Amino acid sequence: MYDFATKPPTILVIDDDAEVRYSLGRVLSSKKYQVIEAASGELGVAAVKKGPVPDLIFLDIRMSGISGIEALQHIRAVNPKQLVVLMTAFGTAQTAIEAMKYGAFDYLMKPFDPAKVLTIAETALKAHADMRAVVNYKPTINSDDYKEGIVGSSPVMQDVFKIIGQVTASDVTVMITGESGTGKELVARSIWKHSHRAGKPFIAVNCAAIPDNLIESELFGHEKGSFTGATGQRLGKFELCDGGTIFLDEIGDMALATQTKILRVLQQGEIQRVGGTETIKVDVRILAATNKDLEEMVKAKTFREDLYYRLNVVRIRMPSLRERVDDVPQIVDFCLQNLVKQKKARTSKVAPEALAVLTRYRWPGNVRELENVVYRSAVIAQGDTILLKDLPVEVRESAGAAATVVAAASGGSSAPFEVIRSVSTDTAVPSAPQVVAANMGVGEPALSVASALDFLHVELSQHAEPILERLEREMIVRVLGATEGNLLKAAEKLGMTRATLRKRVDELGLKF
Repeated sequence: MYDFATKPPTILVIDDDAEVRYSLGRVLSSKKYQVIEAASGELGVAAVKKGPVPDLIFLDIRMSGISGIEALQHIRAVNPKQLVVLMTAFGTAQTAIEAMKYGAFDYLMKPFDPAKVLTIAETALKAHADMRAVVNYKPTINSDDYKEGIVGSSPVMQDVFKIIGQVTASDVTVMITGESGTGKELVARSIWKHSHRAGKPFIAVNCAAIPDNLIESELFGHEKGSFTGATGQRLGKFELCDGGTIFLDEIGDMALATQTKILRVLQQGEIQRVGGTETIKVDVRILAATNKDLEEMVKAKTFREDLYYRLNVVRIRMPSLRERVDDVPQIVDFCLQNLVKQKKARTSKVAPEALAVLTRYRWPGNVRELENVVYRSAVIAQGDTILLKDLPVEVRESAGAAATVVAAASGGSSAPFEVIRSVSTDTAVPSAPQVVAANMGVGEPALSVASALDFLHVELSQHAEPILERLEREMIVRVLGATEGNLLKAAEKLGMTRATLRKRVDELGLKF
């Protein structure tokens, strides 16, 4: 609710219809809002310029004189942060697009539903209060200090930075592992930039994106006539990168035949073009990355053991974002500063409530997903601040479900944010869904404090499943048991949509 501690919020109603102004004024006054009126767009703009600035404006689109869209542009020029709700009796696609394009907070259809008017007013005034709450917002980082693009100060990231520094002085081959979206290519580029090869080329090759019948030509080049379509000689990436660094991303997807030729480069520093007989010497440092388990692939004989050991001289493991939730605020800051510099968005701040949700979310897509969410939210935001409502609904719902689980684990703590920061990592608990299912009983509480604390006291180092995921699974299983498998009822109890619950059930591999 809007804070009335100082004074009632002021709402300016701009409409050339006196009956509309009167009706809207009565509805808003019923909640003790202070309502002022303007009978035209020109008078409304003048009122904003004269001040004091209203907390919220309801503005009609079609009026004699300047239109509501024109008035909105003038108002936003005076105060870019001004929240405006446009009113119209013509709910066309053009109206909606124009309203949001010029920065309207929302738009309201005539004739009014009083409950809808009050809901929009309350939501807008809360957004106004949230934006005021971050007026003294200071970025947690200076983006110029992170030119490498790798952001974070958590202990696990400090370990990554140390290893990068240790391998830059030599030409040692480095294997970079980690989940998709953790920033493996950024690590490779950082190694190159700080090495003695920095003045030479850096070429990144996504092995998973190139068909098997083309990757050898892409890497090693080909001679004219070596295959259909080879109309001339072509140099491959290794020749083009001579003296520099080549980054083989997703090397686990490389065919065995190509792996053999990569091994030859590592052992002898030479290549042969496809269809050629000449041996060509190359001086290239190889960095490789994968999100696959190469050790298991070696056992399955889908990855060469000798190549694995040649590539895995030094390994750098990029942690998932779940393992370094303390870095989320810094990454958000970094993304916003870059968006503003690139003029892709005008939003440079994030409300505390939104930041708490971003920190609670599990980020299956890691930093890449977080960057996309920040970009999307910054574009959607009406002012210079990302508010909770600007975040994607799936992020809000999933983070809310996680907060419920961890709050239960902490004995119903009213501060799930702090709890999650300490346990939302890839520290783990037993992973067998059968154990959870065996404990499920129809009509049991969703998740007892005792059972949650039992999980927390497990010797975490002996297991591999993240503790938050284990607790979430327990919560979902028990609620589904209590509702006899009714997804709709279970979703209501868990505070999420049925679609989100269905998705989590599938992701967790639960069977009902």
